[in-house]
Amino acid sequence: MMRRILLFVFLLPLMAVAQKNKYGLNPTKLEAYKASVKTNPNKELIDLEKFIPGLVLDIRYATTNNFTGERIYTLAKAYARKPVAEGLKRAQAALKEKGLGIKVFDAYRPYKATVRFYEVYKDTTYVASPYKGSRHNRGCAIDMTLIDLKTGQELKMPTGYDSFQKAAWPSTPVKDPEVRKNRQLIIDVMKQQGFKVNSSEWWHFDFIGWTKYDVLDIDFEELE
Repeated sequence: MMRRILLFVFLLPLMAVAQKNKYGLNPTKLEAYKASVKTNPNKELIDLEKFIPGLVLDIRYATTNNFTGERIYTLAKAYARKPVAEGLKRAQAALKEKGLGIKVFDAYRPYKATVRFYEVYKDTTYVASPYKGSRHNRGCAIDMTLIDLKTGQELKMPTGYDSFQKAAWPSTPVKDPEVRKNRQLIIDVMKQQGFKVNSSEWWHFDFIGWTKYDVLDIDFEELE
């Protein structure tokens, strides 16, 4: 009996390794996620459209209008961890005072989507490495822009969404004063609510504290 117990203990690390994918990760699935939320409510993925009044969604990966040319998601949904959702809600409220609102292109992203992005476009300047997982996979990143609440139109920005050009970098100089003002505004408002802009994407904002959250691979349908 003792020999069997010792053998099982020896095999446990090997079993854990065997569960990892080819990129060396073992992302959290639905049941483990539910258990984590019970012990830490901040880990809950919040439906942003329901949680934030007036939020506009344009979930590109639920369409073919994205850099892959494929429909990655089967539902046009946006989720984020509870503190991330609360920060975005505060940002929306602050912008509303200026007659502006938020349009979300993407938020929580299942890990399998990150793997697909990497398979399509392997430049990790613009797509996350599947060896590490992304902030999106942790429910801690928001892809967004600003809109005029009266017209519903997007404010002018340096590039469109998912532009793989240096012009999309928030550090790239901008000649157009309106574009420069709009880019600085979105960066400042999000910074005030605990987010940091991505170094190569003006539209991508990471929640400060994302390291506390695990990589998830849960489909939107499972969260409904």
